[in-house]
Amino acid sequence: MLPFAQKIAFLVFAGITGAMGAWEFTRLYRRIAAGRTDADARWDRLGKRVWYALTTTLLQTRTFRKRPWVSFFHSFIFYGFVFYILVNIVDGVEGYFPISISSGAWWGAAYHLAADLLSALVLVGVVALVVRRFFLPSRRDFTFNERTLLHEDVRRGYITRDSLIVSAFILFHVGSRAVGAGAKLAAEGPDRFQPFASLLSHAFTPADAGAWMVFGYWGALGSVLLFLIYFPYSKHIHLFMAPMKYLVARDATSGVLPALEVNLETEEPQLGAKRLEDLGWPRLLDAYACIQCNRCQDVCPASATGKALSPAALEINKRMELNVVARSGAGLEEGKDVPRSLLGFALSAEAAWACTTCGACMEVCPTQNEQMLDIIDIRRQQVMMEGEFPAQLQTAFRGMERANNPWGINHEKRLEWADGLVVPTIEENPEPDVLYWVGCAASYDPQSQKTARAFVQLLTRAKVNFAVLGKKECCTGDTARRAGNEYLYRQLADQNVVTLTTVRPKLIVATCPHCMNTIGKEYKQIGGDFKVVHHTEYLESLVADGRLEVEATESSVTYHDPCYLGRHSGVYDAPRNVLKVLTNDFVELERKRENSFCCGAGGAQFWKEEEAGEERISDNRYREAVGRLEGRGENKVLAVGCPFCKSMLESTPGKGEGGIAVKDVAELMLESVQRRTGEIVEQSPAGSGARAAVTDAPVEVVQVRVAEPKIEAAVDVATVSETAEIATPVVMRKKWAPKAAAPAAQTEAPVADRVRAEEHVPEPKIESPANSEVVVETQPLAEPLVRKKWTPKAAGTAASAPETVDTRAVEPVPDMQGETPNEAALPDTGGPAPTRKKWEPKKNVKAPENRE
Repeated sequence: MLPFAQKIAFLVFAGITGAMGAWEFTRLYRRIAAGRTDADARWDRLGKRVWYALTTTLLQTRTFRKRPWVSFFHSFIFYGFVFYILVNIVDGVEGYFPISISSGAWWGAAYHLAADLLSALVLVGVVALVVRRFFLPSRRDFTFNERTLLHEDVRRGYITRDSLIVSAFILFHVGSRAVGAGAKLAAEGPDRFQPFASLLSHAFTPADAGAWMVFGYWGALGSVLLFLIYFPYSKHIHLFMAPMKYLVARDATSGVLPALEVNLETEEPQLGAKRLEDLGWPRLLDAYACIQCNRCQDVCPASATGKALSPAALEINKRMELNVVARSGAGLEEGKDVPRSLLGFALSAEAAWACTTCGACMEVCPTQNEQMLDIIDIRRQQVMMEGEFPAQLQTAFRGMERANNPWGINHEKRLEWADGLVVPTIEENPEPDVLYWVGCAASYDPQSQKTARAFVQLLTRAKVNFAVLGKKECCTGDTARRAGNEYLYRQLADQNVVTLTTVRPKLIVATCPHCMNTIGKEYKQIGGDFKVVHHTEYLESLVADGRLEVEATESSVTYHDPCYLGRHSGVYDAPRNVLKVLTNDFVELERKRENSFCCGAGGAQFWKEEEAGEERISDNRYREAVGRLEGRGENKVLAVGCPFCKSMLESTPGKGEGGIAVKDVAELMLESVQRRTGEIVEQSPAGSGARAAVTDAPVEVVQVRVAEPKIEAAVDVATVSETAEIATPVVMRKKWAPKAAAPAAQTEAPVADRVRAEEHVPEPKIESPANSEVVVETQPLAEPLVRKKWTPKAAGTAASAPETVDTRAVEPVPDMQGETPNEAALPDTGGPAPTRKKWEPKKNVKAPENRE
């Protein structure tokens, strides 16, 4: 117990420091509350939220996801401080009242043992983390790319200074308490339930024990009270803000962007975020919840490839600016605007456009910060308010506005990918069990068309009653939304929601995870509630039900998790289950499942050149696949489940080195089914870098319902096998080299130079093989919906092989009065069967010279 004079002095000290600390915490609350009202529900189902916050905090589940040894030492500090809440209360009471907890009772012994051991463990944990941060090679985890924009305070060493202050406080606070406990045992006698304090007691004598007990009291409790003033400005504030972040965590997955009401009729519309106060209040809370561990930077594909973006620097810069505003005394809490824009201190414009929206930063963050959403809000401001965005995106925007697809290709050509196949539209089959959402990539990109054609052939073989929207389908708006053009996204999304609501599909299957995510999750924000699954999930069910019989290959196959299928949608097992029945040699990549590395296409990156860095993101991922499959035989395949992943990994400049074929899961399954049925599919040697030859399966038409009037026609089509090998050009991007560090020196090839001229290059006339005719037996009442059989182009010589260009390049939007596909009118009760003209792989033109 304290002497009387000490009691009075401590009360005065506690009153002053407590009031000052309370004022700083009040200002902290007001700064966070100054943020914009958030679009997501943050306080619903409060009971579940409280339980989640408690369990996540106390079990440290998110912290232990990465860096297990570091997390182990961090847990010493965390659990020590949690228990020290009780210890500080007990010590405070014992200083004023003649009471003491004895180890004679079991609960007293348990209390003393826990307090004693945790005191020792906290000291060990702090020392270990200080050594790691400042002396071990792992200190590089806390460095930033030279291209990354850092706040002035960061450059002046604020983080280092703050880390030293916090570490010193913890050591002094816990050490003082341990000294006081040791002095108490020196005066009262040893306690076997306090081994650490008993060890320290040997340093004191009964004569000086009282003075050291007073020192321990002031040192332990006084340091806490004094630190309250500095607490809101230190990284240690995450001790309170992290649990608060768990409490108000978003229910939506990382693939669902916050809804934004686009109202251009208001006098001063505010779309996106220009300054700190434009961000939602939970994302101002992020700045204080950030542990500054840089785990988000570790997994960011842009940062990993040397680009300017660092999600960690974004949060740290926000914290630094909030501290500057607070020290000025006239900031957010007074209702005033922050003077500087986010692009002036938080991150550079270059960094804002380097984000692939892969969601890795949000997935790995121990405190569930939402770094990616900050970047989206900044893009929204730049696109819709400032009109500042990469020039290449203008072509994609124009294409979506005028042709309903970012390629800008005539909308009338949307169904040409199906030429030669039996693919009923929703008008021809108004009540399908499955509505196949083709997507823009599979509609217009030659490489992605192979996935769509393989998938519909599998549906036909499995006798699935399916249909497509055909020309009723338009871009989902994913690219526009990730690029910040929410207005354009809503135009496209509203149109699709109306169409799908009218069709009322039982189940939508998409071969594009971006379409799957947008239709299945984001359309719910505007009233569209549809059940959507990925084609790998549906193929898995067809195999499990015995509707597709496959034969495994001996090729070595590894799988790349697309971000929008895996991390954003949680689909990990279905594609793996399919691949494990397609091959006897399935190999996992090192970075897989939720830890997968992005291909570099997301966030509208597919439609623009990458920012300056050490390498392309796709190169980094492809090199990992090469290393993983090295020495595993001749035939090696990198399987994907996304058309954009396929294009990026197929066209990466380093593609030729590994001899790995990049194929969609549907293509691999079609080949497996063909092997099972005895059809021959020759594969080019993997070592040559050539793609496997792909042929269309023989067509077997199932029962189809025709609208107005409804007449069922059972149709048998003679099967015809094609084994002619086609010359498939490997689509390559122009050679890439790191750009100059100075933004002013950066130059990019004009979009016009990267235009794919597929609609301007005349297609050579190639006669179909003699076996291309389809023999149809019809019922007397109706004609089958059979399209002309597809014939691949004849293989050319090496000298005449078409040269290639980046498939991501888009062309200027053509006149909307373009060519209309050759399609007969839908029959009523008879008449000619609707057919589509023969489909042929597009011919590419020579890539432009690298101008960088």
